[in-house]
Amino acid sequence: MRPVIAIFDIGKTNKKLFLFDEDYHIVYERSVRLAEITDEDGFPCENVHELGKLVLVEFKEASEQKEFDIKAVNFSGYGASLVYVDEKGKPLAPLYNYLKPYPEKLQEELYSKYGGQEQFCIDTASPALGSLNSGLQLYRIKKEQPELFGKIKYALHLPQYISSLISGQFVNDITGIGCHTAMWDFKKNDYHQWIKQEGLTSKFPPIISAESVFENHGYKVGSGLHDSSAALIPYLVSIKEPFVLLSTGTWSISLNPFDHSELTADELNKDCLCYLQYTCKPVKASRLFAGHEHEEQVKRIAAHFNRSAGEFNTLSFNNGLIPRLQQNFKQDLNPVDFTRSSGFEQWDLTMFGNHNEAYHQLMLDLVRQQRYSTQLVLKDTRVKRLFVDGGFSHNEIYMNLLAREFPKMEVCAASVAQASAIGAALVIHSLWNQKSIPGDIIGLKSYSNGSH
Repeated sequence: MRPVIAIFDIGKTNKKLFLFDEDYHIVYERSVRLAEITDEDGFPCENVHELGKLVLVEFKEASEQKEFDIKAVNFSGYGASLVYVDEKGKPLAPLYNYLKPYPEKLQEELYSKYGGQEQFCIDTASPALGSLNSGLQLYRIKKEQPELFGKIKYALHLPQYISSLISGQFVNDITGIGCHTAMWDFKKNDYHQWIKQEGLTSKFPPIISAESVFENHGYKVGSGLHDSSAALIPYLVSIKEPFVLLSTGTWSISLNPFDHSELTADELNKDCLCYLQYTCKPVKASRLFAGHEHEEQVKRIAAHFNRSAGEFNTLSFNNGLIPRLQQNFKQDLNPVDFTRSSGFEQWDLTMFGNHNEAYHQLMLDLVRQQRYSTQLVLKDTRVKRLFVDGGFSHNEIYMNLLAREFPKMEVCAASVAQASAIGAALVIHSLWNQKSIPGDIIGLKSYSNGSH
């Protein structure tokens, strides 16, 4: 039987189970989508009961595969979502959606009580994001549903809840707490004073190291990690020189694990935040809603030029177009609020000769916007390499233009198959795997000054 590790990777859309062999090749894979339900207010939310059943069923089926010997299991999952359980670990409430609108009055009351919004956000390295600040979700329950609050034994972030189903243990994880939750005081390296004063600490189980495991039914069971932090681990393990990882999807997030400076008010206002690595070190991050804007503007271009949106995935980089576009479509080089939009929506599409020109201009604008955002986490650091993973890493136009914007850096398209899942496996590597970590986990394609 082949030794493997089982990893549950719980996304908002897809719930995945992987078995990785000792060389971190995927040897078994399952992916399931669960229909959302609604909470008591009619807002869409995860069906936490069905999710729990799914995890146990999928794990049982995987463990019955005769060619594999599961040595360990770990978990990665989306953050900012709390599961409220009783003493037996049974959920007491819906898994409230982090996109659910948060009562402004309640948020303002909390901020004013603890030094004002700006100071509160600086201390916790968390922009004011309402329900995306998961600490505020528990505070809301205390204020609006005191009876439920009294019944809660533990508030668990989603990866730790999934872990508890197999380990039977209730723990807290630093990558979940240190992910725009507004719970952690980054200066004191402890829960923020408001968590203590509001009596919330009693609802959180002990924090344990992500590198520790529980033994249960012959398996080594990890405690789980926030997926963004887990996705960084393959890079931290494989690459020793300082780097920035630009993770692209709906959001484009620039992550600098080598910038440990305190977050400033200006950085917060420009949508920066800090994550905590599994080693407790902070990761400075800046965000853009660039993938979303790309999707919306491609629809606009496709409709105008009567093309299919899928055509834009295969367009080649046309270096000859760039000087003319830069001459004809100049924008303010220092927009007041670059985080909201790249500015492409201001262009009249009749000004472009065809869809290819319009798309190249969209990418010029998005990449210029990305430079502003990424530079927020580059200042005063020794970083010489910029890795791009996710959707834009496969876009030749984007990658060539990005390399031009950072001429003094090595810009690479990076690929890690299932980075969050691999990260969750790597963090407990030595506890289940007798082999060395392979050197080919990350695939790199280098771009040089936009001339690849």
